Amino acid sequence: MKGMPVCILAVFACSCGSGPEDPSGEVDAAQEMRDFVVGLSSYAKQQVPGFIVVPQNGNELLTADLEPDGPPMQAYMSAIDGQGREDLFFGWAGDDEETPASEKEWVLGFLDLAESHGIEVMVTDYCRTPWKVDSSYSWSAAHGFVSFAADRRDLDDIPPYPAEPWQVNADPVSDLAGAQNFLYLINDQGFESADEFVVTLDETGYDMFVIDLFCCGGQLGPEQVAELATKPGGGSRIVLCYMSIGEAEDYRWYWNPSWETNPPSWLGPENPDWPGNYLVEYWDPGWQGIIYGSPDSYLDRIVAAGFDGVYLDKIDSFEEY
Repeated sequence: MKGMPVCILAVFACSCGSGPEDPSGEVDAAQEMRDFVVGLSSYAKQQVPGFIVVPQNGNELLTADLEPDGPPMQAYMSAIDGQGREDLFFGWAGDDEETPASEKEWVLGFLDLAESHGIEVMVTDYCRTPWKVDSSYSWSAAHGFVSFAADRRDLDDIPPYPAEPWQVNADPVSDLAGAQNFLYLINDQGFESADEFVVTLDETGYDMFVIDLFCCGGQLGPEQVAELATKPGGGSRIVLCYMSIGEAEDYRWYWNPSWETNPPSWLGPENPDWPGNYLVEYWDPGWQGIIYGSPDSYLDRIVAAGFDGVYLDKIDSFEEY
């Protein structure tokens, strides 16, 4: 299914009906994603009390009608600890470009709602011009959000500006509410080894990391994650693990090469913007079993490595259905 045109993607998105249905006969894609996150969160917190769950984007799931002023979805809100959001102030239409006011205000309606319910908001803007970086941090802080200004959308480096993390501090950080800043770095192409990756990040003063479980051809172990969990001054910090649950990635350990010609029923077309990423029917037990529920599942590997929580990507895949 690689290279499938966008027009076919649209047909796929409209025609999938193998999952749970609402009274109209169509998949209730938004609720299925909520249920997926709630199930994953419950499972993780049973294993590790206090385990942090943060969905990125898909903020519409916070309300019943997917509108900022809609009725809050209490069960979903109770299952998550944070709400991640990209492109809030910069990056919506292009990197280093300010997000249009109408889009910004619409998203802010959801994020302010999240904060009012005790859900900490994590913003990732894509900008590199110093005044835009400064604005990104200060505008997020004005809303009570913790943020990161990424100079590259590949998320493969530690931005050179500012020289120190925003509001750097030596205080121990044990929960999202205590974090003043974070580093989002999930692409290891700039590092020659996992040890180099760990040492480089560990020397920074960030309160929180969002990183990948896999690095430089291997999987990070408990000792490496534990090293990252302490700031240079000795204070604790949070280490979250990135995990995509709305798309399958052909560079992950679970990928079967036979899927190229004989894909499982839940595997959909390739994302035209991100080669190697494939839409999934995320409500399907086959896909959910890859994500959590057994010792070799994605979430269980993350828990075993000692991460404090997960940063869930492609939550907004429900929009494709």
